[in-house]
Amino acid sequence: MTAENLARAWDEAADGYEAYYVPRFAPWVSAAVRALPTDLPDGPVFVPCCGTFPELDVLGEHLPGREIVGIDLSAGMAARARRRAAGNSLVRVVEGDASELEPASAAAVVSVFGLQQLPEPDAALRSWAGALRQGGALSVVYWPHSIEPGGPFTVLSGVLRERVPAGDRSWEDRLVPALEGAVLERDEPLSFPMVHPDADTFFTAHTRSGPMRPLADARGEEFIAELRAEFRRRSPEGEWRHRPTARHIVARAADRA
Repeated sequence: MTAENLARAWDEAADGYEAYYVPRFAPWVSAAVRALPTDLPDGPVFVPCCGTFPELDVLGEHLPGREIVGIDLSAGMAARARRRAAGNSLVRVVEGDASELEPASAAAVVSVFGLQQLPEPDAALRSWAGALRQGGALSVVYWPHSIEPGGPFTVLSGVLRERVPAGDRSWEDRLVPALEGAVLERDEPLSFPMVHPDADTFFTAHTRSGPMRPLADARGEEFIAELRAEFRRRSPEGEWRHRPTARHIVARAADRA
């Protein structure tokens, strides 16, 4: 899928993402931001793959007075992010590629659930680590290959694997080596409870307002209807509670002297 088509899909998903996923992902966002130390060097905090910018309020509280720069490929997401940042002169939102940041330009980099969406996640993490100034910090949360046993993400992944070739996940093994010039301080699972009204609501959100929106646009309604039917067949009735586990990586730029 081209970058243009990917951006368009997320443009269309922005409002639904804000309504459905932002409140459910809030605990991971808070944990990622609060993992940043407060004794940072001068400079801005960059938020690549900022989406609708849910990190903003927690960043303002945790690092008051700090310049904050959000970056997202999707114009729709960036527009949403600017609305959230309206009136805050310390915040900028940039529409563009979040995979590459200028070297030694950031006091910190924080990103939640954007890394796994990028074409080359390990290369992006290398760029983000290289963007840190001496003493700067990076806090990244992403969904790994294995998230949970039996929850909706896992059930849907199983349905997808039978119909769509699995992507190459070897980049996960290259993430820690990609932290060139930075010292790994934390690499651990990060898990919180999540609740969905029912399986169908989750599926609708995931395909209209979540990470499956690009696939839905590319494959069409008939394909999605087939997926929905099989997903619902394998899913429990009624409210669905689960506890997905993300991976949290925290690193700090080493002394370059």
